[in-house]
Amino acid sequence: MTRIPALQRLAFALTASAALVTALGGCVPLAVGAGAVGAGMVATDRRSSGAQLDDTSIEVRGASRIRDIANDNMNVTVISYNRQVLLIGTVASEADKKRAEEVVSKVDNVRTVFNEITVGAGSNIADRSNDAFITSKVKASLLDQNDIFANTFKVTTERGVVYLMGIANRRETDRATEITRGVDGVRKVVRLVEVVSDAEIKAATSGGTGTTGSSAAPASSSSSSSSSRVPLPPMEPLPAAGSAPVVTPGATPPASGGAVTSPVR
Repeated sequence: MTRIPALQRLAFALTASAALVTALGGCVPLAVGAGAVGAGMVATDRRSSGAQLDDTSIEVRGASRIRDIANDNMNVTVISYNRQVLLIGTVASEADKKRAEEVVSKVDNVRTVFNEITVGAGSNIADRSNDAFITSKVKASLLDQNDIFANTFKVTTERGVVYLMGIANRRETDRATEITRGVDGVRKVVRLVEVVSDAEIKAATSGGTGTTGSSAAPASSSSSSSSSRVPLPPMEPLPAAGSAPVVTPGATPPASGGAVTSPVR
């Protein structure tokens, strides 16, 4: 059996340690969503290459602007998909929550900001570890399916609430929601998916203008210097036994394409 050189083993250990600290550490006041796209993902990503680059830039710039206003009780994550931004985490006051949205909405190319920040105590290591575990289980569950493309959806979890972002048709979105709701530990599913037609998906994946090539006005009051497809009105949530559809507090009202939640059965 080939022995791994000591230096290489040390490099592996340092990399693993850094990953663990990033996932569980509670000292950093904010985090940047995983907007960078690996080479293997580009071919199946329904965003245009320009939108992918913009998402990376939005996350970095958004994180920087929140860092400028951060205090000891602010822990905010900035996630961008197709120039739509999701803000999650915790702050100490409604004023801090509003301020975080304001500074991120002014970042170049941001179309919409979904402010899902909670006012209250920050999450602990156990909470973050559980959220990471739920995210991994949701991704694995989506990957196991033969009727949807797992890479279509970006999965984020905050205190048991799973956020699905992406560009998909209605069937794919309903299917992904149903799968996610069946994962153990998921309290609620929030869908921030741009619902498009099969023709638009085909155009996007075949090199046409697709879902991100048309020129349109911003979907909210947030400023935008990009031309990008405006999201359709939100879908009706999947029916839940004994539960009525709920619109997440702090989300954009349905008329402008807000967050739609699907309570777990």
